[in-house]
Amino acid sequence: MTIGLPQKIHIIGSVGSGKTTLARSLSKTYQIPFYELDNVVWIRKDSGDIKRTEQERQEYLQSIIQADTWIIEGIHQEEWVSQSFQQADCIIFLDTPYKIRIARIIKRFIKQKIGIEKAHYQPTFSIFLKMFRWNKHFEEIGKPKFFTMQEDAWNKLLVIQHKKDLQNYFHQFQHGKSVSR
Repeated sequence: MTIGLPQKIHIIGSVGSGKTTLARSLSKTYQIPFYELDNVVWIRKDSGDIKRTEQERQEYLQSIIQADTWIIEGIHQEEWVSQSFQQADCIIFLDTPYKIRIARIIKRFIKQKIGIEKAHYQPTFSIFLKMFRWNKHFEEIGKPKFFTMQEDAWNKLLVIQHKKDLQNYFHQFQHGKSVSR
C-alpha cells in the first residue's frame, strides 16, 4: 500500500520522551494543528486548572478528531482516548530510552523553576517526583498495556527509539515520495 504524509497523527510516549517537542515540530513543518491530551482533560486557568467532566472531555476530543488534519500528543490509557487511535493515520510511539527520559525530566524541572521554560502547571517538587513515578509506571505497566489494548492499531504504529529513525520516516515525505508500509 502506498500512502502520503499522515494527516492525523497521535504521538505517545512516557514523560520526557519528546512528545510535545515532536508535535510542535511536525505542526510547524507540515502546518497541521496539534493538541495536548492534558489540555483536553484540563481547562487551564491562571487561578488553577479545572478538570473537565467526562462528557466535556469526550466532546472536546470528538471536535478535534473530526477535523481533516490533527496531531494529538499524549497517552491517557482510558477508553475515551481509543477513538483518537482508531481515527489516526499514524501512531508514533516515542520509545525513548529510560535514562534519557530521566535526564529530560530533571532538565525540564530546572528550566521551569528558573523561568526559562513555561509549563501548563505549577512546577512543584511534588509534580517533579510524580513525573519519575509516571515514567516508571509507563515503563512497567503503561507500555505493555498500550500494546495489548491497541492491537488493531499496529498497522499504523511507528515505534521510534532513535531520532534518526523518525527523521528518515518524515524525510521521505519532504521529497515528495510516498511510503510503503
